Amino acid sequence: MIQNKSKTQTDKIRKARIEWLEGGVPRSARFGDPYYSRQDGLAETRHVFLEGNMLAERFAGCRNFVVAELGFGTGLNFLATASLWKETAPENAELAFFSFEQFPIAARDMGTALNAWPQLHPMATALTKAWEERPPDEGLFSFELGNVRLAVFLDDANTSLPKAQFAADAWFLDGFAPARNPQLWNDVLMGEVYAHTRPAGTLATYSAAGWVRRNLEAAGFSTTRQPGYGGKRQMTTAHRPR
Repeated sequence: MIQNKSKTQTDKIRKARIEWLEGGVPRSARFGDPYYSRQDGLAETRHVFLEGNMLAERFAGCRNFVVAELGFGTGLNFLATASLWKETAPENAELAFFSFEQFPIAARDMGTALNAWPQLHPMATALTKAWEERPPDEGLFSFELGNVRLAVFLDDANTSLPKAQFAADAWFLDGFAPARNPQLWNDVLMGEVYAHTRPAGTLATYSAAGWVRRNLEAAGFSTTRQPGYGGKRQMTTAHRPR
């Protein structure tokens, strides 16, 4: 399924610069935005991405499923998805998870961030170890947890997504805030997200920005506003019509 295995030179893989907020929440120094909610990142992931895409119900009745994501960050979304998969999917079902990250976080920062959720500890430890051991000049990070396979493209999604060959059942749009990181929410990239979505596939994002929804609709998605997590009033879900 993974077709794009091109390497990126070491000097082109730009590392994330992390600042730590009170409570141990990592924030991007480049974009001035936290990686997840300061209230509870795991609860936010479950509300926005897992429930927003109705994954528990869909996992329970499938044999194969593909999730794709813009913004790998700390790996929290992947681990929460893998955990839900192991709880709800049939025993022999297979999950593929594709993610895109231009500014990969250091393994030590990943481990520090994920330590906040002991329930994810075994999987988080395995992911962090593999992340630390990945070749520094490799543009594609691959990882497996039983029947769950992860591929992270370490490059700008605007460049790597058009070349990637997969069709997702569900998307997580989890880049930094659109106002701070507009290049990950532009109309051309949303068109590529649509092109890499199966008919009846779904999408969820914490953002309710009007121009983001318009870009999704221009690409072909039908969008809906939903209640957001915590103090955020709204979020967006979408689906590709059959």
